[in-house]
Amino acid sequence: MKRAMLSTAAAVLAIGAAACSPNPPERSGGEAQAAREWARPPVVERVERSGSTLAVSGVADAEARVVLRGDDGAAFAAAADSRGRFEVRVPAPSGHLLLRPETQVGQDAAPSPDRLLILAAGQGPIVVLRPGGPTRRLDAAPPLGAIDSDGRMRLASGRAPAGSEVVEVQSGGETVQVAPDAEGRWSVILPVGDGPDQIRVGGRDFTWPGEAGASRDLLVERMASGWRIRWAGPGGAGQTTWLPDPAAP
Repeated sequence: MKRAMLSTAAAVLAIGAAACSPNPPERSGGEAQAAREWARPPVVERVERSGSTLAVSGVADAEARVVLRGDDGAAFAAAADSRGRFEVRVPAPSGHLLLRPETQVGQDAAPSPDRLLILAAGQGPIVVLRPGGPTRRLDAAPPLGAIDSDGRMRLASGRAPAGSEVVEVQSGGETVQVAPDAEGRWSVILPVGDGPDQIRVGGRDFTWPGEAGASRDLLVERMASGWRIRWAGPGGAGQTTWLPDPAAP
């Protein structure tokens, strides 16, 4: 059976900036909350290796302070320019690195719900994990970029070649046609199964390995010619993300 479906777009929190002085006055609880709500979280667009560091770049509010925080307490920061462009330098990790982007407004922070995940010291996939939404890969990805599941819903996503009008996704005996957005990115809901199953995208077959075991900590493992990650978003809700390997050159 074949059916058409429009691409699902991940929601981005769009919020305006708040002015701050070098030594901001104390704020009431309501004022601090308002500052967080009116600051736009940063959007990470690219990660590139330069010697022993990783350059993480993207867009935020003009002249905002952008901070990337690790679970170990490490923090890396830089100021956005007048156009909102920023570049934060992060030491290349020896293994996997999970970072939480945020914008600082005075003494308050406007954290992004997204997580930046850098696998295998930057030699593996580099992705932006999105709670309840499709993972956005920043590395060279195959036709199927990721599958995300919370145990109740699965999202397949990827990026189509330039000029593609539709992407065909085959799963569970069903073929879905999904329209990429202006950047070529697409996502589509798949049926939830009890275990591994086959998915075909762009003429290539992929094997979803199933859910990872429950864990409140970051869990990364090689699985089914890809990487399976168990991670927790804001509020501690668990999510499994599988990232297929690119095709061999």
